[in-house]
Amino acid sequence: MINFKNIFYRLWNEPENEVVEFKEAKTNFDIDDLGKYYSALSNEANLRGMDFAWLIFGVSDKKREIVGTTFKDSDKALNRLKNDMAQNTTGNHIFREIHPIDVNGKRVLIFQVPASPRNIVMCWRGIAYARNGESLKPLDQGKQDEIRNQSPIKDWSAEIVPNATIKDLDELALAKARIEYAKVHRERIPKEEIDSWSLEEFLGKCNLMRDGKLVRAAILLLGKPMSEQKLFPAVAQITWCLNDNGGNPIDYEHFTVPYLLTVDHVLAKIRNLTMWELPEGTLFPDIMQQYDSYTMREALHNCIAHMDYRMEERITIVENPGTLVYANGGSFVPGTVEDVLNTHGPQRYYRNKCLCIAMVNFNMIDTIGRGIKKMYTNQRERSFPMPDYDIDNERREVKVTIYGRVIDEKYTQLLKEDTSLSLKECILLDAVQKHHRIPAEALRMLREKGLVEGRVPNVTISLKVAQATNQLPQYHKMKGLEKNRLIQMIEQFVGSAKDGATRNEIFQYVSLVLPSGKSPSQKLRILSHVLEEMSTAEKITNVKRHWFLTKK
Repeated sequence: MINFKNIFYRLWNEPENEVVEFKEAKTNFDIDDLGKYYSALSNEANLRGMDFAWLIFGVSDKKREIVGTTFKDSDKALNRLKNDMAQNTTGNHIFREIHPIDVNGKRVLIFQVPASPRNIVMCWRGIAYARNGESLKPLDQGKQDEIRNQSPIKDWSAEIVPNATIKDLDELALAKARIEYAKVHRERIPKEEIDSWSLEEFLGKCNLMRDGKLVRAAILLLGKPMSEQKLFPAVAQITWCLNDNGGNPIDYEHFTVPYLLTVDHVLAKIRNLTMWELPEGTLFPDIMQQYDSYTMREALHNCIAHMDYRMEERITIVENPGTLVYANGGSFVPGTVEDVLNTHGPQRYYRNKCLCIAMVNFNMIDTIGRGIKKMYTNQRERSFPMPDYDIDNERREVKVTIYGRVIDEKYTQLLKEDTSLSLKECILLDAVQKHHRIPAEALRMLREKGLVEGRVPNVTISLKVAQATNQLPQYHKMKGLEKNRLIQMIEQFVGSAKDGATRNEIFQYVSLVLPSGKSPSQKLRILSHVLEEMSTAEKITNVKRHWFLTKK
């Protein structure tokens, strides 16, 4: 943990410079000026190759006398300040920490300002600032160009492994790589042509061989387990750990390359339980897995693709009762999850570009930003809590928690009843159910729609509007003709099934008749209601989850 008091004394005893600013700010400070200082210090830290800059309140900048400050003198006020300011900075970046400390009985406030991300100029309300002695000025164009034209970090995954040969690659991994490559490129390259390539040609086209030599990404994705040592000191390992209810490890296993095959072995260790959910107003349960398979796989593929292998750490998956926690070393390259969700198109920069290109060729990831967004969408469709991203740029670690359990029944019920909610609204409501702070403007929007109630910090999800606007089940909205046709089709299908028909079999048969514009889960719910009506009318009978025509 950072000792901010030690940092203060170090900065206090050094001359003020372009990345350290002291301000008296005894009682107040203009928020617009604070944002300008944030922009200026963040840009200066970037240009000097530093991780952070510092802004300190409660110290006179000329005499360096400790005067103390009452500015935002509560955790609640500081958190609101961070959230409000984030709305006006590039990429919603803001102070890493705002830390109050006691110095000689007086409150001093330390703002830890992160350097602007590589190639990105930090702006406040659309303008980039710089220090100009005791004042501020717009950052000149030359320095803006210097930041925007910064050379990318060397791609570790593209470096040649001097002592590696094709004999270090796993034959099963190579065979699967060809199959997946053919799937990805089937629109423009015939499979026969891909099969005719020599191994060297294939690896070259996958970006895994250069000048007849294998690169590190080839060992990661296709290497035999023993070839991991050729990446030393980097660690090519994935560790799965199973915890009990008390957070104590009760089982674990280490996995290594080839990652193209290893992913299946790792995911097979996870106990993805079958869940039976009984929707309100029906006797027929929905069946689903505890974790969505796409989300499980996507999270692990992202760890492999974006791991900073120079940190010599392993990827970890911790399986807790009800959650999966994935972690990898390295900063979160897009900056924030909000940047990913709000961006329509590919990322501008990848830490392991060579590795990412190969993973795209092998159908493991895409590079147009759909993966994380789809993880959120899948959880929304399942009415489960959204993934939690814990991005710690100081320790250079990214964690993502996937939920396989309900936290707040009202959240789950609201998502089921109100299918008109946008993904953004679902994410905000998810933050409410987890008691996370959300921006005041977003909270006001949710309150105006009647989706939340209560006063901060005791805001909770409200079902009043959802229940008022969704009083009738979806199947009542079907036209009579459509409904009669659906019933006739069900009777015909069930009558022709010697051993009865399951709900899923019936669904496959009648899916085209179900209302368009609905998700598969919504269509299944409509079908369940119709089956229940037919059962009540004694047209069909359910025996061991198979439907039969009722004998008369």
